[in-house]
Amino acid sequence: MMGVRSVCCFLLISLLKSSSAHSDFFTSIGHMTDLLFTEKDLVTSLKDYIKAEESKLEQVKQWAEKLDALTATAVQDPEGFLGHPVNAFKLMKRLNTEWGEVEDLVLKDMSDGFISNLTIQRQYFPNDEDQNGAAKALLRLQDTYKLDTQTISSGDLPGVNTGLPYKSTLTVEDCFELGKIAYSDADYYHTELWMAQALKQLDEGEESSVEIATALDYLSYSVYQQGELERALEYTKRLLTVEPEHQRALGNLKYFDYQLAKQKKAEKEQSTKEESKKEQETSDGKKEYLPEKRKYEKLCRGEGLKMTPRRQKHLFCRYFNGNRHPFYTIGPVKQEDEWDRPRIIRYHEIITEQEIEKIKELSKPRLRRATISNPITGVLETAHYRISKSAWLAAYEHPVVDRINQRIEDITGLNVKTAEELQVANYGVGGQYEPHFDFGRKDEPDAFKELGTGNRIATWLFYMSDVAAGGATVFPEVGAAVKPLKGTAVFWYNLFPSGEGDYSTRHAACPVLVGNKWVSNKWIHERGQEFRRPCGLKETD
Repeated sequence: MMGVRSVCCFLLISLLKSSSAHSDFFTSIGHMTDLLFTEKDLVTSLKDYIKAEESKLEQVKQWAEKLDALTATAVQDPEGFLGHPVNAFKLMKRLNTEWGEVEDLVLKDMSDGFISNLTIQRQYFPNDEDQNGAAKALLRLQDTYKLDTQTISSGDLPGVNTGLPYKSTLTVEDCFELGKIAYSDADYYHTELWMAQALKQLDEGEESSVEIATALDYLSYSVYQQGELERALEYTKRLLTVEPEHQRALGNLKYFDYQLAKQKKAEKEQSTKEESKKEQETSDGKKEYLPEKRKYEKLCRGEGLKMTPRRQKHLFCRYFNGNRHPFYTIGPVKQEDEWDRPRIIRYHEIITEQEIEKIKELSKPRLRRATISNPITGVLETAHYRISKSAWLAAYEHPVVDRINQRIEDITGLNVKTAEELQVANYGVGGQYEPHFDFGRKDEPDAFKELGTGNRIATWLFYMSDVAAGGATVFPEVGAAVKPLKGTAVFWYNLFPSGEGDYSTRHAACPVLVGNKWVSNKWIHERGQEFRRPCGLKETD
């Protein structure tokens, strides 16, 4: 028995310590789908184990019931029962042989197959980084789209059809875990929100292993860290009504009382002028970062700047023949003006369902997390401002890629021979790409030096999936927001004809709130465009 337990313990310890073949699952929904099939396989394996255990227990049960009836009869007249020689023989046989077989059956470990499968699959499991990444994605979505904790906990997110079978809710344990992850990052704002939600669900009677006292302990401290002493004191007092001997709460009660008295005294002595000056300094310190972030998040929520009717009347939909390209003269493409300055054009029905599936099929095995080169160490590091995975496809790899490249050249009139390979990207949980430029600025003279093809003159972006909510491409400088529509593509110039960068093209990919976002883009470079897009005489020409 001890030997079996030792083996089980060893397997479990090995399971917990096994190193996973980690690949930032949370940054790509496409890669996360593989985990669902892994989990389904494990469930099947677990059910097989349950059936094996049930079969074993059924055999033991049948044996017990048979002997129960036999011994009940035998003990009524032991001498008479054993006076029959067959009964005497069978008693000797049972105790000498059959009970040993029962012992072996009871000790038989039916979990070997399941534990073996789980151990093998474990190396492909997500790790703490993935769990924390997914949790922080929820917090990011909460902030960007101004969602309250109840909306997220109930699963009633914008864009989610309530009749769908995969709508999911958060338990007390889930809310508590989100609060703990925020707490570990000293993010006391979100700690408070999620601990309060956990407490709310506990107060409503939801059964949970999380204790009210534990949630209150986190709440009081997170509120205190945000400078709200009175509320911290209230939570501490409630904690002590639940657990009167809570040592930390007893200490905090005295400390909060002392700090509150001290604060009130300081407030009386502080002048309004000094407070105003302090607020102004704080505001000035944040001025560089917050305005763009506010504009970016507003655009993601659909609350950004609206184009005036006067400008809107100059936007049109048309059939475009690719500047009299023979192929598109016969079958013109649908072109729509999305924005005027910078000019952003959308092409409808520009890539087929079959082409999209082939591009996804080719790229999925090689999707990798976006990385950047550390300017100090030169080491490649994860790009935390971009929650996605990408892959590169060359024209020679498949006729579909070559055909798509040719289509871009025919429609734009630009030479794609010097363009970068087709980049395919799949966004993860709350996937986003913060505001950035596609072109190299003057302070980055060597941005594309190794390519030898000049700066990125233009961007072509395919949308290869619809997104239920979120995921728009926004331009904070001008207020443009382009929603992803499957089968369409958008195009804009990053440089003026003079070669100067157009800073109004600074753009971002909003966090994906609900859905799975696939895109592919082609960055077209200056080299080879000398006669296709002649240089202008003025800087902004």
